[in-house]
Amino acid sequence: MDTSGPNQSPAQRRADAPTNETGAQYHLHLSVGQIPSTVLMPGDPGRVQRMQASWDEGEELAFHREYRSARGTYKGVPIGAISSGVGAPSLEIATHEFATIGGQTILRVGTCGALRAEIETGDLIVPVAAVRRDGTADRYLPLEHPAFADPEVYMALIEACERLGYRYHVGIVCSVGSFYVGQERPVTGGFWQSGADGLVDDLRKAGVVCLEMECSALFVLARLFGMRSGAILGAVANRVTNAFGDNGAEERAIHAANEAVVILDGWRQLKTAAGKANFYPSLLRDA
Repeated sequence: MDTSGPNQSPAQRRADAPTNETGAQYHLHLSVGQIPSTVLMPGDPGRVQRMQASWDEGEELAFHREYRSARGTYKGVPIGAISSGVGAPSLEIATHEFATIGGQTILRVGTCGALRAEIETGDLIVPVAAVRRDGTADRYLPLEHPAFADPEVYMALIEACERLGYRYHVGIVCSVGSFYVGQERPVTGGFWQSGADGLVDDLRKAGVVCLEMECSALFVLARLFGMRSGAILGAVANRVTNAFGDNGAEERAIHAANEAVVILDGWRQLKTAAGKANFYPSLLRDA
């Protein structure tokens, strides 16, 4: 699809608010009105294609670097997807540029390594909050500032898992800026520092359910940029049992996220009808 707008001259483009030659967002190559205000945000661009295939209808919008996007409908509700790449620095770009063109809600759809023996590979995890070790959001706010999912979004994801009959867990996750040493994995060459010792054990003692790389940045930045956010993560590893494998986790996470978008739209209609700003359980009783 053509993502271009009016061509911009070099004099019209600005280094502090970069756009591409057509006036679209510099990295996403998207403009206002092109993508629905609610999107799924995987890291892997390949997952965008899988999301699009799971919708009733859909079309790809743009693909530049790690940022692939699509839009469509699912059960009659507009839905979009934008990949963010791996880690918080690239997610910052996707989150900010999506907010700039009118984004309102982001549901991260990703993978993680479980920190509890009872969480099996293939299970889903719905974070309510995240330990901030991502290395990006601290450029915006100090670590004392909490990183938490929007309550409506994580409740919709829980409801989706229940409707679909998926095995899931709810809890606090830890987002880190490193896949290897930062997650207490050995590295080639034998390098190690004592400060890396004990991370997994310490997090387990604190009740943290998994390790991943993006949620804390998303939760902080989406709120700062005027959006709401949440996440659903497929467990593809278990750092206690050392099990590794997808076992359908990504596919279930995609389906649960799709369903959550429909649930959120239903709750939006209930709020509008009742003249309320927030969803609460009694709205369902009174509907």
